[in-house]
Amino acid sequence: MRYSKEHKLETHARIVQKASVRLREKGAHGVGVADLMKEAGLTHGGFYAHFSSREQLLVEAFAYAMDRSTERWRKLAAETPREQRLALIVDHYLSATHRDDPGRGCAVPALGAEIVRESSKTRKAFASKLDEMIDAIASEYVEAPPKTARKQAVATLATLMGTLLLARIAGTGELSDTILQAGREAVLGRAADAKPPAKRTSASRGAGKSADKPATKTASAAKAKARLAAQD
Repeated sequence: MRYSKEHKLETHARIVQKASVRLREKGAHGVGVADLMKEAGLTHGGFYAHFSSREQLLVEAFAYAMDRSTERWRKLAAETPREQRLALIVDHYLSATHRDDPGRGCAVPALGAEIVRESSKTRKAFASKLDEMIDAIASEYVEAPPKTARKQAVATLATLMGTLLLARIAGTGELSDTILQAGREAVLGRAADAKPPAKRTSASRGAGKSADKPATKTASAAKAKARLAAQD
């Protein structure tokens, strides 16, 4: 049976998406082509109708995963007040939810150590996407000169990714939570899990409309964070 070009493209995209999840979960060498094709609802024999080699699938799956992270950050930036953007990105990245779901998380802490052992073509593709992630974070350091902002972004990403990797190694207990908190504090320069604000009294509620503005911004950021967490 001959399929339309559109059908082939859709199938190709589905394979890449499924592969990106499984690779982040099990590692670049923890899952075979047959398993990846089965996950996409296809037979092993159909693999070469879509990819010239396993390496091509790896490169596309890695790129897809990293693009998703960058897209989330850029979308979040467009929906969140500027002064809250970086904190929201950091809090989401260094969360227990992200730690416990590598299959839908950032590809770098999930696959970075393995990429070092891949071919130069794969490493270059990975590095190119990492460069885009750096640019996305650098755009949040608006008060710094471009070169300084980029250096700050590199340091931020290194801290985020290293923290997440250590937290996953530590498991899901108190040590892991402490690592996540320390990483948030290191990036943001503040107590990551500050005490919630005191309940407003009747007197404070009557202080005027200006007192309600921070709460409105916080609610907006919370909604954006929820939408961000819902994506894979």
